[in-house]
Amino acid sequence: MRDVQRIGVVGAGVMGRGIAYQAAVSGFQVVLHDALPEVAEQAVKQIASLINRQVEKGYLDPERGSEALPRIQTADSLESFGDCDFVIEAVVEDLDVKQDVFRKLDDVCDDDVVLATNTSAKSITEIASAASDPTRVCGMHFFNPVHRMKLVEVVRALQTADWAVEQTERVGRLLGKEVVRIQERPGFATSRISALVGNEAFYMLMEGVGTPEEIDRAIKLGLNFPMGPFELGDLVGWDTRLKVLQYLHETLGEKFRPCPLLVQYVKAGRLGRKTGWGVYRYDEQGRRIPEDEDHPAK
Repeated sequence: MRDVQRIGVVGAGVMGRGIAYQAAVSGFQVVLHDALPEVAEQAVKQIASLINRQVEKGYLDPERGSEALPRIQTADSLESFGDCDFVIEAVVEDLDVKQDVFRKLDDVCDDDVVLATNTSAKSITEIASAASDPTRVCGMHFFNPVHRMKLVEVVRALQTADWAVEQTERVGRLLGKEVVRIQERPGFATSRISALVGNEAFYMLMEGVGTPEEIDRAIKLGLNFPMGPFELGDLVGWDTRLKVLQYLHETLGEKFRPCPLLVQYVKAGRLGRKTGWGVYRYDEQGRRIPEDEDHPAK
């Protein structure tokens, strides 16, 4: 099995930069690429800020933190991934975009390099079909925020070889995560449940069951969830949540039909922290701004 020292990350959005951070602080060299070079450069600045915060809070050893950022280099094209030992794709939840990425990666990466996808719901079997060797494509589903969440779902597609699954599990553990192995089904294990919870919360909000604050508080205190469904959705992004729900609705049926109010929020650009306004409002640092007049339940 190939020794993994250099990890490539495709996509420098919320998940991509989180994975890049985790790989760097875990001792790996990291190559980070985004279709928009300015996004990759901004991601490095955000990773530097996260490193500083983690050190200040005592969650990260100062020496380990100082060594992490120099391990990350940005790349203008996927051609730079030719010397990577393991690659993780974290681009938008769009099948065509993902297939294009894997088609290109398959051309530039050595045959014994696992090509992993961080998709939260899309069919890995379909994604892998774009590669000439789909046996080395495996699901590696991280959770947001990557540096806090302990789990990685390793998802086996129809064609995935044993060695690719084992290598993906090994890398997950080297990244400091707990690993569960899942057979590919729509939504895997976690996204399927999480999508239902977030969608039902929006139906409850639409029906006037409670305010977002009240619903979040009830779920956290009554069910012992660390975050309420609206807090989590604002963090992940409601556009991402909607794409997952639409896919699950197509593949698993009516119980996953997206709530009309959720669809309205996405159409209005109220996507969550990344736009400064989702169910709640946020300042430029991503801190929540208290308010009680802007949601339908009031």
